[in-house]
Amino acid sequence: MTAPSTYGLSTQARNLQWLLTDLVEEVPGVNSVAVVSSDGLLLLSSDPGGAAAAPGEGPARTKGPRGASADLATIVSGLGSLTTGAAELMEGGAVKQTMVAMEYGSVFVMAISDGSLLGVHATPDCDMSVVAYHMALFVGRAGHVLTPEVRSELRQSMENTP
Repeated sequence: MTAPSTYGLSTQARNLQWLLTDLVEEVPGVNSVAVVSSDGLLLLSSDPGGAAAAPGEGPARTKGPRGASADLATIVSGLGSLTTGAAELMEGGAVKQTMVAMEYGSVFVMAISDGSLLGVHATPDCDMSVVAYHMALFVGRAGHVLTPEVRSELRQSMENTP
């Protein structure tokens, strides 16, 4: 994982980046992580460079989706929107977590605060309960820190990442 530079970021933004890095490095089976704002913009990513995997890679693929950070952000935003719409139609209340299990991996999406989402792309053999637990820890620690000011700072930081 290539972490973005934290130079010039506030303490809150650096702490969020540290929490995200810790999630990726400490939880077995996690390939990539993205935090997305309510309007679908990438705020934090475990793959800020957006390294692309080769098209057509199958089970041996260890990275996130092609164009990892941008694609994962799009997937997380789309799943969040789709499940929120479904919950409204079914009068099910707020969506807390969504999980998609695929042949070659899993995608988890969890609400953080005011529409922001945490998304994780994991290997097919990951322990889903461990991933969900660590996501919940991240959400609990990050939710109150992800203020409009910090979201704006993180968005600008992602735009300036080469």
